Amino acid sequence: MNGASREALAAARESFDALTDNTAVDATKLADELAAVTALLDREVSLRRVLTDPAQPGEAKAELAARVLGGQVGGETLDLVSGLVRSRWSRSRDLVDGLEELASAADLVAAERAGTLDSVEDELFRFGRIVSSSSELRGALTDRRASVTAKTGLVRELLGGRADQVTERLVIRLVTHPRGRSLEAGLDELSKLAAARRDRTVAVVTSAVPLSDRQKQRLGEALGKLYGRNVHLNLDVDPEVVGGIAVRIGDEVINGTIADRLDEATRRMAG
Repeated sequence: MNGASREALAAARESFDALTDNTAVDATKLADELAAVTALLDREVSLRRVLTDPAQPGEAKAELAARVLGGQVGGETLDLVSGLVRSRWSRSRDLVDGLEELASAADLVAAERAGTLDSVEDELFRFGRIVSSSSELRGALTDRRASVTAKTGLVRELLGGRADQVTERLVIRLVTHPRGRSLEAGLDELSKLAAARRDRTVAVVTSAVPLSDRQKQRLGEALGKLYGRNVHLNLDVDPEVVGGIAVRIGDEVINGTIADRLDEATRRMAG
């Protein structure tokens, strides 16, 4: 997001955090209602454009949202949505993206309260790796001809009883309403959002063999010092790296694998 949308989303996050700091707020219900509003505005383009029209007063847009949503969502959800539509957005789609993020964040708040946020984060990462390695599974979950019921049933068959309920809810929402994203990209966004709940940076670590607990601790500490914040490690094993490790944080890659050094040596000899 750029400019006005970035500022609007930052304000929405602050309002969301202030709301969900109150444990009396039902985070799961909030997630469901925000997801429903996201689906509505994603589908109703004309309504979305009116609610993000910079020529319209913020209060008028908030009143319209209240008329459309009144009686269908709770007061907390309506307050959040009203705040969002009062803000200025660079693109109408950015409003929907912001709502979707808050819906996912509400589910993660529920996991945080239950003490399962770390598990959810790890499960999202592992599921993403499974999807990436299975074209058949990816095809089934992204098939546009498949019904919402069929996709929901498939996710429940895969994750039911094996993963946290919040993980299952997030994945179902993603595969049934991808909104133009690839499944891998959506899972990556959710993993990063989960990490942000604990103010951490996610590092994807690829090694030839599983790292020991001591190695993981030392690597986490080293990366924490390098980036000045807690770094959560998502671990992946790939025998093709031959040895060493490769670390990816966002768009930055720290490559210390034997295969990488061999490639570098080969390039120098060829040069």
